[in-house]
Amino acid sequence: MKLVLPRALLLVALGITPSDCFTIPSTFSSSSTVAPRVTTNERTFSSSIILSPYSFESSSTALHAKKKKGGNSPKDAALAALEALEAQENAASAAAGGGGRATATALFDEADEPLSKKEQMALEKKNKKASAAATNGAAASAVDFDAFLDADEPLSKKEQMKLEKQREKDAKKAQKDQERMAAVEKEEMEKNKRKKALKALAEMEAAEREAGTVNSDDIGGLDDSTDGQPKLSKKEMKLAAQKAEKEAQKNAKKEMKKRAKKLGVTVEELEQMENNEGGNDVDEFGIPIVNGGVNGDAAAGTAAPPATAAAEPPQKGKLTAEERIRKERPPPRIRVMESSQPDYTALRLENIAITFRDQPVLKSATWGVQTGDRIGLVGANGAGKTTQLRILSGELEPTAGDVIKSSKDLRVAMLRQEFIDELDLTRTLRDEFMSVFTEEADIMNSLREAEEELAQMSGSADDADKMQEILDRMNKLQNKADAKNVNALDSRVSKIMDLMGFEPEEGDYEVSAFSGGWKMRIGLGKVLLQDPNILLLDEPTNHLDLESVEWLEAFLRNQNLPMVIVSHDREFLDQVCTKIVDAEGGLCTEYNGNYSRFLQLKKARMDAWNAAYNAQEKKIKEEKQWINKFKLKQPQAVKQRQAQLEKLVKSPDYVQKPPFVGKPFRFRFPDAPRLSPEVAEVKGLSHAYGDGANPLFEESDLFIEKGDRIAIIGPNGSGKSTLLRILMGKEEPDEGTAEFIGSNVYPAYFEQNQADVLDLDKTVVDTVQAVSNGQSYNELRALLGQFLFKGDAVEKKVEHLSGGEKARLSLCCMMLKESNLLILDEPTNHLDIPAKEMLEEALQHFDGSVVVISHDRYFISKVATTIVAIEDKKLVKYGGDYKFYMDKSKEFKEKVEARYFAGGSRIDSAPVIDLEELKKPKKNFGGAKTANMVTRKDKGVKNAKRNKPK
Repeated sequence: MKLVLPRALLLVALGITPSDCFTIPSTFSSSSTVAPRVTTNERTFSSSIILSPYSFESSSTALHAKKKKGGNSPKDAALAALEALEAQENAASAAAGGGGRATATALFDEADEPLSKKEQMALEKKNKKASAAATNGAAASAVDFDAFLDADEPLSKKEQMKLEKQREKDAKKAQKDQERMAAVEKEEMEKNKRKKALKALAEMEAAEREAGTVNSDDIGGLDDSTDGQPKLSKKEMKLAAQKAEKEAQKNAKKEMKKRAKKLGVTVEELEQMENNEGGNDVDEFGIPIVNGGVNGDAAAGTAAPPATAAAEPPQKGKLTAEERIRKERPPPRIRVMESSQPDYTALRLENIAITFRDQPVLKSATWGVQTGDRIGLVGANGAGKTTQLRILSGELEPTAGDVIKSSKDLRVAMLRQEFIDELDLTRTLRDEFMSVFTEEADIMNSLREAEEELAQMSGSADDADKMQEILDRMNKLQNKADAKNVNALDSRVSKIMDLMGFEPEEGDYEVSAFSGGWKMRIGLGKVLLQDPNILLLDEPTNHLDLESVEWLEAFLRNQNLPMVIVSHDREFLDQVCTKIVDAEGGLCTEYNGNYSRFLQLKKARMDAWNAAYNAQEKKIKEEKQWINKFKLKQPQAVKQRQAQLEKLVKSPDYVQKPPFVGKPFRFRFPDAPRLSPEVAEVKGLSHAYGDGANPLFEESDLFIEKGDRIAIIGPNGSGKSTLLRILMGKEEPDEGTAEFIGSNVYPAYFEQNQADVLDLDKTVVDTVQAVSNGQSYNELRALLGQFLFKGDAVEKKVEHLSGGEKARLSLCCMMLKESNLLILDEPTNHLDIPAKEMLEEALQHFDGSVVVISHDRYFISKVATTIVAIEDKKLVKYGGDYKFYMDKSKEFKEKVEARYFAGGSRIDSAPVIDLEELKKPKKNFGGAKTANMVTRKDKGVKNAKRNKPK
């Protein structure tokens, strides 16, 4: 420390010692330079000269304090540093003058680690500025002091007082400047330290958040303190949280890129893989961690450490179509009409929607049936016809919409497609009819049990109370039996048997002894025994011959019950129905009249719809052309026309696009392996049921050759299906033989109820894969597409398929196996019109042999070239198609032609297709096969021009 005083000798002469001149306060370090105190006699001058500001040998905050062994985590140290900074600020605001400076000095002296290099350079620069300012002040004071000492004359008292005041004023000013500089210096240092602390804390929280262990209570800084006040302002907490979130996202992206690079995939592919894995965690190499750890640590008993962070809410998966409809539309209801006449019966659907997961079946179906109606419900396979019957019967709850009844106790009975499965084949006919009365049967059984208990009593006095109890119970049961009219059940069954055409003695026959047509009568009789108010029939004409269909038509026309009938038999619907409901595109449209009238009305409606839509689209197109033409010249008019056009599109008057009738799907059976001329032979066949009581065949013969397309016809119960089962070896004949005689015959058998043997729990694609023969997935999907199973439809469960869709699926499975002999037992059951036409065309182009059974006369006329009729227990072969067979019997021909209806098809000769001609390669009219390999360069006009000498 160096002090320059020009009049040192004068001071010595005055008797002032150096120790009296310079006194260093004990509160400063030895390196600090302070203003000297000059004492002359009784005057004391406090010099304001400060040679250099105070400095610290080392300073740091608790943020950089070294962790003691066994201490807290770095995050706790950072939080403690922020607490210390806040405490220092509070103490500095409470202290006055140099107190704040002393506090800051004490704070920085407590630090164990030095400031950063940047902070030290900034502090050194500020110290130099302060030192220069202090030196200038000291120099000015020295000049004044020198002037005072140079004076020859002693100072007057007034001058001495003035000089002393000046010195005091300069000292105060220097002190204030020093305090101001120290405060600025301290504020800057505290600001830097706070930034560093927040940055360190944000980095720690980001790292913990990425690891999944950040505590939501720690986000934003210190929430709890000793005095109950927040340590950070809201703005600082928000900034810290935002910064931590950005850092976390940045680090997550980096980690994602690293994992994607290691796995050799893109970031998007890795995200998709992780989503498909159900959100499982992955390790540093991108490998999914299952059960909370690698290699199943959680399963082995190693529990994962508890997460300190709040669990993130699970992401909501995409809503299915069914869930979305239930959310957007009111729940389904069952309503009862407020006022209706006693003899009036009605059942109606209002805006019914039904969706199975993501497969919509109905969108907004509205129609109803009432007294006097015989409604035919028509539509393609999968249009929701059976689904609507199940809703009407109360078996299925719709996704949305209302079901309106005429009364609460409305009784609805339904004959299902699979009614044969509900029959017990071991029961007698009468017992099967009696099985309808389950409640009455329980009452009668209880009465019999009570009578047996009463008969076992001895009649002693001890049994009197129990006997009285049994008698009371029997009295109640008898009252219930009388209310149910139990004694009349036998007469009701006999009446139904007679109505269905059964003889009295047939009541003791087993159900298995009856054919499919008679089983249909059993099912219909059981439905009528329920005494319904409304009758629902789901494809009742399946398995019925012409005689049974005519009987059913007459029976239904004579009933007064309102009924809804689902059928693909157009002639049957035309004979029975008084109204048609067309299910198409999830909507239903009502048409008054029978089926032929329906065809006329629908054609007129569709023509008008198409004309209105085309006119509307033409007008819209013209408007758009005008808008494009004048959008620059007349912007205001263009804007108005655009608004009018948008209003039209959103208005209810806008004509929606008519449903598009797509191209009918088609398929071909696989190429048949080479077939020998002789295929099968039936020789001397005799067969009967019931120990010979019901003979089917007697000494029957049949020969099947290559290229034959044979249709076996006959009434129900004549043995058509039995003949095919014997030929396939599924049943042994009583006498004779029925076998394949060719050396390389590969038959494919489609049973009558082939669709019923499908596994209902499997999906469509799983069913096909189970019977595939080495075909790839893409090949199977292509095959399913030919049968109209496209897109998400392949994931539908078999239990949700309609009868026609099950039949199509069964045909699809049959095509996976190569064959040269097709044996089909009523394949058209449940198929709609387009599906039947598809099957007709496929059989016409099959180059093997075909044996088919069907009651669809139009289908037979398109497929069969040979007719085999079962007549008088013999197999009679007609060498012609179905038209040739009709011409043999005038009476039969008149009966068939009487069923024709307007707009329907007529039976004509079977089409003749030359398969050999189709297999020949088509002629090429596009030039020579070697057009691209011409060797003569001078051939042709272009070559001649090019080679022409110039």
